[in-house]
Amino acid sequence: MRPEITLGAIAAGEGRCRFRVWAPGVKKVEVHFSFPRDLVVPLQDENGYHQAVLEGAGPGSLYFYRLDGEKERPDPASRFQPQGVHGPSQVVSPFFPWEDKGWFGLPLRDYVIYELHVGAFSPEGTFIGTVAYLDELKDLGVTALELMPVAQFPGGRNWGYDGVYPFAVQDSYGGPEGLKSLVNECHKRELAVVLDVVYNHLGPEGNYLRDFGPYFTDRYNTPWGQAINFDGPENREVRRFFIENALNWITEFHIDALRLDAVHAIPDFSAEPFLKELAKAVHEQAERFNRRVHLIAESDLNDIRLLRAPERGGYGLDGQWSDDFHHCLHTLLTGETTGYYKDFGRVEDLRRAMGEGFVYGGRYSAYRRRPHGNSSREIPAARLVVFSQNHDQVGNRLLGERLGRLTSFEGLKLAAGIVILSPYIPLLFMGEEYGEEAPFPYFISHGDPELAEAVRGGRRKEFSSFRWTQEPPDPQDEETFRSARLDRSLREKEPNRTLYRLYRELLALRKSHPVLSRMNKDRQELHALEEKKVMVQRRWDEGEEFVAVYHFGDSPQKFSLTLPPGAWVKLLDSADPKWGGAGTEIPPDLHGGEEKPLRLSPRSFILLAGKRRCP
Repeated sequence: MRPEITLGAIAAGEGRCRFRVWAPGVKKVEVHFSFPRDLVVPLQDENGYHQAVLEGAGPGSLYFYRLDGEKERPDPASRFQPQGVHGPSQVVSPFFPWEDKGWFGLPLRDYVIYELHVGAFSPEGTFIGTVAYLDELKDLGVTALELMPVAQFPGGRNWGYDGVYPFAVQDSYGGPEGLKSLVNECHKRELAVVLDVVYNHLGPEGNYLRDFGPYFTDRYNTPWGQAINFDGPENREVRRFFIENALNWITEFHIDALRLDAVHAIPDFSAEPFLKELAKAVHEQAERFNRRVHLIAESDLNDIRLLRAPERGGYGLDGQWSDDFHHCLHTLLTGETTGYYKDFGRVEDLRRAMGEGFVYGGRYSAYRRRPHGNSSREIPAARLVVFSQNHDQVGNRLLGERLGRLTSFEGLKLAAGIVILSPYIPLLFMGEEYGEEAPFPYFISHGDPELAEAVRGGRRKEFSSFRWTQEPPDPQDEETFRSARLDRSLREKEPNRTLYRLYRELLALRKSHPVLSRMNKDRQELHALEEKKVMVQRRWDEGEEFVAVYHFGDSPQKFSLTLPPGAWVKLLDSADPKWGGAGTEIPPDLHGGEEKPLRLSPRSFILLAGKRRCP
């Protein structure tokens, strides 16, 4: 038996529906139906849970909860808000014609993640609009789609982190039916689906949870307002709400993995942390369904306790984003050293990230002015996600510039090589594969003018440490959102078409080459040549090995390389005219065992393959 999902309005067949809401501070809760007829029906209180099975309340019924005969509020566990965050909740049908019976998910090590924002990814800005591009993404080499949050937010445009109904699927994207259709189509193509969920805060507009119970605490604050009550009085039922939410995505929507947003902003000093309890519940549910389901954390703490097994004092999450990898790569490509980039900028930093995962594993951080993190050496490579771009690192810039606006075409190719040839899980941000030029600024569509102005002011303050002087785009302006939409016509132009071919080639190599596909960070040697701005990576496994040389300098560099004895072949050279380069002097075949003088092109990388000899 699976853990029962009981909260909200759950259609029970034959026009009946079970309603259940936690409202411990409310004496009387009634369901006020506005469709198909106007009707008020009381619920029974059982230890703070108000519930009943009601007739004539099938799918399509619209309702509010009436609290103590006065306030009328949408359902905290609403499955659909067809009229927005202030409108009535709607009962939805649990039936969907799933076609993924033979789908059991993918091991995390097989993930090649493609992150997208549903509203900006396709011209339609919907789940169904996304389906049209699934075959293209599959052909590129993507194995997992990651959706930015889709929980109901105010208005029709938002990054998704202002969601206020964690169970409800955004109406403007296509609602629950649209999301199920997208997941179904992904699974038919053997693509996993990762959903970004936000358990550290709720948005300000349409957030009525306080009227129902102590979902929030005054003891802590997050950058976005009050923290959720995971360790205070009555936290057990608050935890249940969010754990049921996670189980609902997995059970009702067949989601394969949840990306947990900013877990460092979940203050929880309990002996049994919420994240640990969440991981246990999700993994038990996955086992019942005989499916692989993963929890991937976003955290800036560099704390491996998130990934350690519970029996070793950890939380038992499956994976984590590695911001350090991004930061050291970004600074080498752009030269930026303000804000949190202050801690990075050396080839040695990238060597450490490529070899361990975290750059700051207890080292002193000048930006934070204290030691930061703990060592990630024990964490397998297949549990860390790396990237050269993502929604945060692009969107949290003043103008939302993508990497292509900050580095050259050669730099973009170099970034692709480093991320995809790393032993970690690669993540691509939508459009990155062809050099999309549209920015990805922060955007909202709040109905409250004062709230919109507060967001504008908050964005200005957020950028102060980067010393950017321009005025950021107005997040409330619809044009700011429109500017973020992809322009796929670029793919038919040069050098974008060549960049796309390079990504496809790199992902194919990653899948087919025995060393690249095994993702073993322990069977590699890395050398940073700081003065030459060169990093050498050698990896081996099962009789095969490769050597990659990455050059970050802006001018040609003479370099001597000693390969292990044997015959070596050049698999890829980003300076080759085939890849839009100016030309290369690296021969297609090389012999190991002796020092080879090479001339490296600016901002380039080469990939050499050989057979490993037994010692």
